[in-house]
Amino acid sequence: MALLPVSRATLESDARVLATVRAIGERRGVDYTDDAAVSELLAERRRALEATQRGPLVWVGGLTLVVGVLWPFLAQMVPALSERLPLSYAPAGPLLVVAAATLSAVRIRWKRALVHGTLVGYREVIGVARAHGLPVTHVPAWLEGRSYGGTGKGAAPVPAYGTVRAEDSGTRTPPPGSTAPSATWAAPDPSSVSPGAAPQPPTRTSAPIPPKPAAVLSYEQTADEGGLHDEGGCLLLFGGVLGTAWGVSQDMPVAVVGGLLLVPLAVRVWVLGSRQGREKARLRQEALAYVRTIAAAQAAGAQAPELSPVLRKLLEEEQGAPTRE
Repeated sequence: MALLPVSRATLESDARVLATVRAIGERRGVDYTDDAAVSELLAERRRALEATQRGPLVWVGGLTLVVGVLWPFLAQMVPALSERLPLSYAPAGPLLVVAAATLSAVRIRWKRALVHGTLVGYREVIGVARAHGLPVTHVPAWLEGRSYGGTGKGAAPVPAYGTVRAEDSGTRTPPPGSTAPSATWAAPDPSSVSPGAAPQPPTRTSAPIPPKPAAVLSYEQTADEGGLHDEGGCLLLFGGVLGTAWGVSQDMPVAVVGGLLLVPLAVRVWVLGSRQGREKARLRQEALAYVRTIAAAQAAGAQAPELSPVLRKLLEEEQGAPTRE
């Protein structure tokens, strides 16, 4: 699902942002206004980041760390080594040193890939867009070096620039959805341009973004609800069985009846959980379809809005877990 944080249509809606982004692109050797090139760039750099977390170094570092931590305990379990304690603990030190050095090398490779010049430039583009109040649909966790679901800044956060007032940031196009769809460029009238005025970029009318369906609104409200019906049903069933058995053993009809009443209640809880699960799965598919619609509209030239936190999380899950911090 190729939904960019900022697209060409969004950047071109503000003349000053467009000029700054082009200057950044010249420094980095990338045209950040070319959506296809940016999509390919992000996919390539993400693969490079993930490649740094695989390979022999990762295995060597992980295995030596595990062996180094477990060695003192293993030494006490092996008779030949337990007779020479604490001398038999000595190999743990070199193993931990090797593990630390290897994992540090992996971390350095990962950080070097994260601060690649083209990614640094794109984070600058996102920061500039935010400073000028342009909508940023989402910022992938891997792009900032955040762990999946992490809330911190990450190892390479998007730079924060001072907020630029709208009246000082150049001419903007109308917000998404306020104009009719069009794929043509509006050329400026030469007679309307003052001799000393700076040239303004051509404006492009953006395709409208569809309104958020009711199913998507429901998903945003209920995405984090529920999830304990299975556990609650198991506890109720376990309590019912134990209560019934204890009542029979103690010859207490009240406990037997109470235990038996918990069994249908447990079944009821399971049924409600199953229904809720199916409904949430349906709403999730509706939300995914809406995000795909936004991505398609963005590809057609629309200014995509900023996604809600729930939809951003859903998009990250759909695209796969990002790299760790």
